[in-house]
Parts: sequence; structure tokens; C-alpha cells
Amino acid sequence: MCGIVGVVAKTPVNQMLYDGLLVLQHRGQDAAGIVTAEQQVLHMHKGQGLVRDVFRTRNMRSLMGNVGIGHVRYPTAGSASSLAEAQPFYVNSPFGIVLAHNGNLTNDKQLKEDMYRTDLRHINTNSDSEALCNVFAHELSRRVSGPQLDADTVFDAITAVHKRVKGAYAVVAIIAGFGMVAFRDPHGIRPLSLGCHETPEGMEYIVASESVALDVLGFKFMRDVAPGEAIYVTFDGELSSRQCHPNPVLVPCIFEHVYFARPDSVIDGISVHESRLKMGEQLADKVRKLVPALDIDVVIPIPDTSRDAALQLADALGLPYREGFMKNRYIGRTFIMPGQASRKKSVRQKLNPIAVEFRGKNVLLVDDSIVRGTTSKEIVQMVRDVGANKVYLASAAPPVKYPHVYGIDMPTRAELIATDRDAVQIAQEIGADAVIYQELDALIQACTDASGGKITAFETSCFDGKYITGDITDAYLDELEAKRISPLSTKAADGDADSRILDMNIGVAEQNLI
Repeated sequence: MCGIVGVVAKTPVNQMLYDGLLVLQHRGQDAAGIVTAEQQVLHMHKGQGLVRDVFRTRNMRSLMGNVGIGHVRYPTAGSASSLAEAQPFYVNSPFGIVLAHNGNLTNDKQLKEDMYRTDLRHINTNSDSEALCNVFAHELSRRVSGPQLDADTVFDAITAVHKRVKGAYAVVAIIAGFGMVAFRDPHGIRPLSLGCHETPEGMEYIVASESVALDVLGFKFMRDVAPGEAIYVTFDGELSSRQCHPNPVLVPCIFEHVYFARPDSVIDGISVHESRLKMGEQLADKVRKLVPALDIDVVIPIPDTSRDAALQLADALGLPYREGFMKNRYIGRTFIMPGQASRKKSVRQKLNPIAVEFRGKNVLLVDDSIVRGTTSKEIVQMVRDVGANKVYLASAAPPVKYPHVYGIDMPTRAELIATDRDAVQIAQEIGADAVIYQELDALIQACTDASGGKITAFETSCFDGKYITGDITDAYLDELEAKRISPLSTKAADGDADSRILDMNIGVAEQNLI
């Protein structure tokens, strides 16, 4: 998962891009990059780490221009330790193109082979985003003649990109001297919002992974970029768009609502906050059926993403809701900590139970999801150590049983705690008295209800193993998992999505997020 933002404005955009990336910091903390454009001249700065650490005053001063794009990286392919894979990526022909990408291409191996043997282009990293940048550049170069470029040529190139590329991708790019381009995969798996701002000098436009970036930067939300659609905004601020795929179908990733997106964002017309409230309502029905006579004294969320679901669940069951954990916000998220020992230590450093809320009580802990279960096990033990009587754990998401190949770095099947285990066995494994999982149909219904019934299909492959791009085989998953256990990819692979220890909607000063 990554975060992208692009702006075409009437004034310098460096500060807007920086502020936009801070708002999207929860989508990636491995690396950050900004490119600005002064007509044909592109200015770039990128580096590893958080936005606030990558960009200094001297860097910001060099990022001149009224057009620019930015990216925060969460590694899903390639090596997390490689600065060369920080985005945006640059190619010098045609015109000069910089591109940033959120998602994951499922045919990148074939793309790189085609780039080398057929298109005669060199891919220098393991990043699928560099391959995507070169595919777009190549298809554009095939359609331009001379030094001029128009919207139809750009859209024709993106149509060709859709034919060659498979997987999940939300993209923003700059073509030096001409304009900003944004497009989304034909299933709309990864989100992309479009906004505008009217000024005396003319209209300004923005695209971003989440609508919250538009809110914070003072842009008016126009709409979501449709699946398969492309947006082209010239440096003069003229916007045009076209549907570039013959059969687009909106099937957004449901894990955005379970965990990744900020609760104050709206994605494809669905309020993330509302979808999580609905998850709590659905989960309450499951708890009511499974816990005898509601043998629960208090409902406590595991901060922070599960708060909305836990609050609604407690209300539906008529149970007290309490905050039972205090966090140190100044430690990085355990989702991407290397090694089990580091993960265990980090959980203890970041999360501390408030003993009075647990002592002598039957507690229902609510989390957004359970992946490996290592963090869940540690938290259950913490709660028992401060005197809890019984500890139940409810997950707002169903059991995670399959790898996610569309932009979320899930563990291998062997590492997933739900692989070949039922809820009773999982409870035994993590030391809980019971584990209650949301049903997949109930999760889909929650998000459908939050959409007002407008969206009924979601990308749910990590729960049901159904990959909507139709190209994921056991051999592909085996190869993907082999890469994950390679010593060279340890940092990128070693994460735990049940480590929900940092706030998704805190202020900029506290945003040391994913």
C-alpha cells in the first residue's frame, strides 16, 4: 500500500505536496518522494523514512514549480531497503516522465521481460512501479510524432497500458512541458480521488489516494476517478478525461475499509467511518450468538482502527465501552518491524493496558483483523497479566487465509494464523477464551450498506482466495512466497497486519504512521 498525490496549481506546489503526503503518511512510511515541474524542467527529491525526515528546508526550496506529484512508499514488491526503489520514477523519453504508483502489478515479471526483449527498455530495480512507468512511456512514444502532445494521444497510450498491465494500480504522472496524468485500474481496486479549487487566476486540480488530502489542502471533492478512467490536466489547468478500458467494473479493495484508509476519508462514495460502524453492528450479531448470555463486562478496542467498530458493537449489545490501552505514539508501527523478537518488543513499548479497566472483568477486545496472531497473543497476555478474568477477542474482519497480491504485504500462507485452524484452535494459540470472527458476507453487507447499496462487490481475496484479475495461480503464489522468505527481502516481507498500534487520524505532529 502506498499514498500518491498530484497537483496542478497557479502557485508553487511544494508545500501542498508536502502537506498532502503528511496526511497520507499512514499509507507508507518506508520512503517518500516529490517531483515538481517548471515546464520542461523537473525537480526531484526522495529518500527513505517519514515525510518529515526526508524533506528539509533546503530540499523544499529546490522543488520549484506549479505542478507536482508526491509518493509515500509501503513496500509490497522489491526491496524495502533500496533507495533506488523510492518513488516517483523517471524516464527521459518521450519528453521526460515521472510516475508514482499505488498498488501491485501481478504480471510485472512478464512486463519486465517484454520491456527488455521487445521494447528495448532497461528496468533497473525490482519495483513493478518502474516497469509501469516504462510501459506508459513506451506506449506514449509509439503515438507521438514531433514535439507536440494532446489529450487524445495520452488517452490512447493509457488504453494500451490497460491492455498490457494486470493487477491493481492508481497512478499519477507528469509529462514534462505538458501536464499531469492520473489513471486507475479497470477494477478500481486502489482508490483515487479528484478535486478542484477555484482561484482568481483559474482552476487548480488535485488527485490523491484519499479524499482527506483534498479536505486538508482546501480542495473541493469532485468525484472518484472511475475504474479504467484517465484524467489529463495541462499545465494551464485544462482538464479532460476519458474511459480507457472497454469493460470497467468497480470492485474496490475491502481492506481499505477494514484497516488502511483514514476514517475521515470517503472512498468510492463510502465513508470509511460509517463502514466501520456498520462492521460493528454486524459483528454484534455474531457475538450475541456465540458468547453465552453475553458473559461480557466491558468492550475495549485495540487502538486505533477498531474504535468505530467496537463503539457500535458495544452500543448494539448494550455493553459499556471503555478505552483500555495507552499508546506511545513515537514508535514506528509493528506492521513492518523486522523479526518476531522486534515485533514483540515493539508491541510492549507502544501499548500499555490500563489495569483498572481489566482487573476482575470479562473483557471483549475488538480488533480490525487478525493476521499472524503474534500481536494478538501478546495483547491477550498483557490483559491477563493485569488481572482480566476472561478475555474474548472479536475481529471486525473474517479470517485472513490467503495472500493479498494487490498492494497489501500479507504474510505467506504458512504464517497466517487462520491457515488450517478454526476459531477454537486460534483462540488456544493466542491464549484467548474465545475468538469471534466477522462473517465475510456480513463484512460485505456492512460496506454495501455504507455505500447506500450502490456497491455490492468488493475485492476480498485475502479472505476467500478469489482473485478478480483472473491471473493468480498457485505457482504465482508459491513464487511470491519464495521471494518473501529470501534473506534479501526480509524487511519488506516481515510485517503483521494485526499490529494496530498507531492512530490513523492523528495530527501531523504525531504522524509516525505506516
